[in-house]
Amino acid sequence: MKKLLIATHNPAKLEELRSGLKELENKDIKLITLNDVGVEEDPEETGTTFRENSELKAKFYGKLTGLPTIADDGGLIIPYLNNGPGVKSKRWPGYEAGDQELIDYTLFNLRGCTGTKRNAFLETCVTFFMPGDSSQGDQTIFEQEKIKGHISEKPTGRPTNGYPFRALFIVDEFNKYYDELTLNEHDKINHRFKALKKLTKRIKDLLT
Repeated sequence: MKKLLIATHNPAKLEELRSGLKELENKDIKLITLNDVGVEEDPEETGTTFRENSELKAKFYGKLTGLPTIADDGGLIIPYLNNGPGVKSKRWPGYEAGDQELIDYTLFNLRGCTGTKRNAFLETCVTFFMPGDSSQGDQTIFEQEKIKGHISEKPTGRPTNGYPFRALFIVDEFNKYYDELTLNEHDKINHRFKALKKLTKRIKDLLT
């Protein structure tokens, strides 16, 4: 049975990635985690884009374990704020900030802004990396997706649990806070699921 390593230490992200990849388990591909292989290291995320960081992580863990690996990177993009926070995420203010600090920092930077100046996107890039052998070199493929929305003038007040920007992001398709979407609505617009669905078809060809 082939193995596919899901490269994240984030429990919530792990569950979402596992759910998006479950179709592969029907193809005799076993999904395993970093805990399963005893890996505690994290690479330094030096990329300037979600794609660069996603690829960096997939290659780091793939080469470390010798296993086909999938990793992702993503976050919030606000075009008016020079596409911030982007890959800076929790370090956007210039230091490692907490959820409430990030919410306050975002609203402060958008004070007085209306209309299209508050437009925003939740973006993700998912990368699959397969270490090569003597007959074939390394292979890397990726998919990117995003959700269109805008930043509210006040947060939902719901628990953020490490995802502060979701408390500010209103999904344009439903005109609802991301945090207030129903399960069906969330599944419909989930950018990570969309990227994984596209990537799954390509992974099947490489692993089966």
